[in-house]
Order: sequence, then C-alpha cells, then structure tokens
Amino acid sequence: VQLQASGGGLVQTGGSLRLTCAVSGNIDIINAIHWYRQAPGKQRDFVAFITSGGTTNYASSVRGRFTISRDVARNTVYLQMNSLKPEDTAVYYCRAWLRTDGDPWSWGQGTLVTVSS
Repeated sequence: VQLQASGGGLVQTGGSLRLTCAVSGNIDIINAIHWYRQAPGKQRDFVAFITSGGTTNYASSVRGRFTISRDVARNTVYLQMNSLKPEDTAVYYCRAWLRTDGDPWSWGQGTLVTVSS
C-alpha cells in the first residue's frame, strides 16, 4: 500500500486548508487511515483517523475544527482543516494501518502546513 499526501501550504490564522491522502495498492488490507503531524523540534502526534467502516476519531486539539473523510471510489482520504491556528503549523503525514503479517504501518511523505499569525 502506498500513500501520497498533498494540499499543504501557507494560510493565515483562521483560514482553511484541505489535505488529500491518495492511496494505492492493495487497499483491501487497510484497517484505517490516520493523519499525524510533526511540528519543528517536536514528536509526531496523532491528528485523526478513519476506519474502513467509516468510524472517525480526533485528537482533542483539533476536534471541532478538523474533519476527516474519504472518497471510496477515488481511494482518497481528506483532512479538512478549518479555523487554523499557528500551533497547527507542522508537516502532516498520512498513514495506513494494514492487516498483514509484515509491517502493519505504511507512511506517506509529508505535506507542510504553515499557519501565519
């Protein structure tokens, strides 16, 4: 399974961005798609996930502002980010949780989101 994140950019405080995670390969073994983010000098933190059944969950820091969704036909997961704050500035990554005997995690490359104050 391969993932490619895109959609990052520079936005002002209070603005919005939509990130896209394009998924390819054996999508039938995907349990869930997660979004993580890593701010400069900090650890990579969980942001949101959506399961193959459509269940979603969010970090408390983004709940109510971010929405994760998917387009099954397009094998794409989105992260709609509204009311952005400077502390949302980070490189955002998507990750797949796989049903496999091997490594259960597949990461995409990151996309940079910068929120200016």
